[in-house]
Amino acid sequence: MLFFSCHLAGQQKTEEVKLTPPPTKAIAVFAEGCFWCSEHIFEEIAGVDSAVSGYTGGHLKNPTYEQVCTETTGHAEAVMVYYNPKIVSYSNLLDAFFTSHDPTTLNRQGPDIGTSYRSAIFYNTPEEEELVRKAVMKWTPAFKKPIVTEVAPLKTFYRAEEYHQNYAASNPGNSYIRNVSMPRFELFKRECKLKLKEQ
Repeated sequence: MLFFSCHLAGQQKTEEVKLTPPPTKAIAVFAEGCFWCSEHIFEEIAGVDSAVSGYTGGHLKNPTYEQVCTETTGHAEAVMVYYNPKIVSYSNLLDAFFTSHDPTTLNRQGPDIGTSYRSAIFYNTPEEEELVRKAVMKWTPAFKKPIVTEVAPLKTFYRAEEYHQNYAASNPGNSYIRNVSMPRFELFKRECKLKLKEQ
């Protein structure tokens, strides 16, 4: 297996994030391949305050990037999206999720291979779970192959090391960002029908 974005060294500490959103805000957690790409995409959607890169869906407490890259912790690279539901809805963000990656490739997204790059939606409430199930049915006809997105309850989310946060914006010259993240973002802008911040 090749782990194209698992190349940064360092054993910085990760921290568990509260699953309760701030007042008047909401959270959504998505995994769709490299979190550098996902964070950049979701932060450009109008109504999204921020997206935090992190790890979820695994069994190891406070996993490091290097541990997640071994594919033994069960975690997925994911983003926790903080948003204003009066501007953008959870269903809108689900549409962005299915527009911003290929949900039909099992444990792979572009050049990144492994369970940590799986397509997954982690719901926080029964109402969100219902919306996720409806979104999967809605988007199934849009793809030639079956959707393999994991749908699971959100149990824990660990904020990734600081050098991962806002990585695409802070490292525009990085070869991975230039060759993978930015083309993916440009495709998302063409396909997405949501209002973006730059519009």
